[in-house]
Amino acid sequence: MFTSFCFAEKDQTWQGHDEVEAHELDRMVYEERQLTESGPAERPSNLKIAQVKDSQETSEGSDPWEDEEEEIDSIYDPLEPMNRAFFQFNDKLYFWVLKPVATGYSAVVPELGRVCIRNFFSNLVMPIRAISCLLQGKFEALGIVLVRFVVNSSAGFLGFQDVAKQALDFPIQDEDLGQVFAFYGIGPGFYLDLPFLGPYSIRDAVGWGGGLFINPFDYVVNFWPNVGIRVYDIVNKTSLRIGDYEAMKEAAIDPYVALRDAYYQYRLHLIER
Repeated sequence: MFTSFCFAEKDQTWQGHDEVEAHELDRMVYEERQLTESGPAERPSNLKIAQVKDSQETSEGSDPWEDEEEEIDSIYDPLEPMNRAFFQFNDKLYFWVLKPVATGYSAVVPELGRVCIRNFFSNLVMPIRAISCLLQGKFEALGIVLVRFVVNSSAGFLGFQDVAKQALDFPIQDEDLGQVFAFYGIGPGFYLDLPFLGPYSIRDAVGWGGGLFINPFDYVVNFWPNVGIRVYDIVNKTSLRIGDYEAMKEAAIDPYVALRDAYYQYRLHLIER
C-alpha cells in the first residue's frame, strides 16, 4: 500500500515481501540516475553500438548498453499520464499521512517489537507462498515454506520470531501468484501505478487479487477489522524503512520513472532467479 513501501508489499500487501533489502533499491536508483544523467559524450553512438554488435557475432560477450536499453524499452506504460497522477497522490499520502503516523508509532514501539510484529504477519501468508511454489513445481522451496511455518508457529511463538531463518538458515521463499503467471508464459501487460497500492503490472495486480482468495485469514476476519489489521501491518512495516523512499526521490532525476523501472527490475529478479 502506498508508493514508499511498494517493494515490501508488492504482490502481497500480505504476501511476504517483508525482507527486500534497501540496497537493491539503491542500486536500481543509481543505475537509473547514471543512465539519465549521461550526455551524448557518455552514451554510445548508433555507430558504436553497431560496431560492438558486429564484433559480438564472433565473440560470446554481450552488449551491456543493448541489454539495458532492451530492459527499459520493455516497460510498457501507455497510461503514463494517469499513472503519474496516481503517483503524485500516493506521494502526498506518504508524506502527509503514512510517514507521520509511522514515525509516531516507531517512537512508541521499539524496533525489536516492530520486527516481531512484521514476522507474525509474514508467517500468516504461508498458504500463498506454498501454493505458488507448488504451481511452479518448486518442491524444494515448498518444503522450506512448510518447515518455516511449522517451526516459526511453534518454536517462534506464532511466528513472532523467525527461528527457521536464525537456527535452520531457511530464508523466506518470496513467491506469489504473479510469478506463477510468469512461469506459465503470461507477460506483464502494461504498467499501473494504483492509488493506495503503488506500482503493479497487470499480471501482478491479478496475482495480488488472487492471493486475497487464497489467504484463509480473509475468511475468518470480517471486512472492516481485516482492513484495520492490514493498515496496521502497513504502518508497522513502513516504520522499519522510513528514509528509503526519500533516498530514492532525492537520487532520481524523475522519481516516477525511477520507481517504475526499479519495480520492473525487481519483479524480473524474482521471476528469473
